[in-house]
Amino acid sequence: MSLDFQQVREQIRALGENVTRQSQGINERRLKAERLLAEKADAFDWLRQRVRKVVEFYDPNLRCALPRQENPEPLDGRFPLPPAPEKATILAADGSQISPDRHSEVNYCLINVGAIQMTLGGNEAPKVTVSSKLIFGDELITPAGLRTEQQLALERDFYERSLLVGLAETAPAPIASFTDGPMELWGTMDSAQGGAQGDAYQASLERYQEVLERLRQLNVAAAGYVDKPAANLVVRLLEVADAPEERLADVKHELSLLGVTDRHLFNKTLRPGERSAVFAIQSRSALQYRPELKIHFFYLNVGSEGRPWLARVEIPAWVARNAALLDLLHSVLVQQARILGARAYPYLLHRAHEAAVVSFEEKNQVTQMIVRELRNRGIEVDEVSHKQALKNQPGRASFHLRPK
Repeated sequence: MSLDFQQVREQIRALGENVTRQSQGINERRLKAERLLAEKADAFDWLRQRVRKVVEFYDPNLRCALPRQENPEPLDGRFPLPPAPEKATILAADGSQISPDRHSEVNYCLINVGAIQMTLGGNEAPKVTVSSKLIFGDELITPAGLRTEQQLALERDFYERSLLVGLAETAPAPIASFTDGPMELWGTMDSAQGGAQGDAYQASLERYQEVLERLRQLNVAAAGYVDKPAANLVVRLLEVADAPEERLADVKHELSLLGVTDRHLFNKTLRPGERSAVFAIQSRSALQYRPELKIHFFYLNVGSEGRPWLARVEIPAWVARNAALLDLLHSVLVQQARILGARAYPYLLHRAHEAAVVSFEEKNQVTQMIVRELRNRGIEVDEVSHKQALKNQPGRASFHLRPK
């Protein structure tokens, strides 16, 4: 049976009516957010103290932006595009994964990472590196049970940056490197919850920080690039600043800027090529990072006149504190995004994604390779589940979407 389009059409009509009613309120809250950003632009100490008070007494799980500790920049600051470097190495990596599937003949995981290396000021063609890791048998089992998609995603992040480390060790300086998505590992298996899952997350975080530490030793301008960000880290800071003193105890419910995102806020203020101030992050997970590795971020307009496009760029503390590395990253990301024209997105990240993606046909090929190997060694192989076998029948097609 197909969709009931009559029901869907009625719900879309109701949706449109609701959005129309809500849009005026959101526009008013956006204007308020812009005003607060300007009013609190230089109130660095007051903002830090207010956030500290909320965290210590009322809401230890508060997650928001913070003015950075060293050389804070005005919250509404705009920083122009630095000159392009004459020479630099650019490294980009992206990864994909095949998660365990109990409906298949064999259960396995696969992490596939693609990396691209390019030299600015040189004549060499971009170099493509692909690294594939198969996880099978006992390796599928962790103290918390069968590997989950979240655990596999943590490992993918680790392998992406491990591959970048290997390339950076022999690449000429200065080096800018970036991956797709946040640098901060959070919200999946917080070690505060304890138990096997918490221990597994903590172990992943320690390994991840070792890789970041190696990038720091190599003086790499490392970053995570978040396209079309939906976060409200700066807006949440403004809500904390806006909350009346007598309401701080209930600050988690003080949503005076509900519906406003950082992207809305900086879309209007940043001109093409400009970045925002660099912010620190207040969160539970931030406490687990070593001081020199703590994650910071800034917003960057990689669009053009009349077509603004905002990205959030996450960087570790050693990059945030180094003006030369920060300018290198700023310049390279804008330059890379402009290569693809109207679809502003770093060119090398796009190439890395193409190198890393595993097609449905390739997944089936890997599955059959494993099946043949096991059968050749006299090992019994399970059958496809009846549910999956029915789905695989010719002429049947459906969409089951999962987040990356």
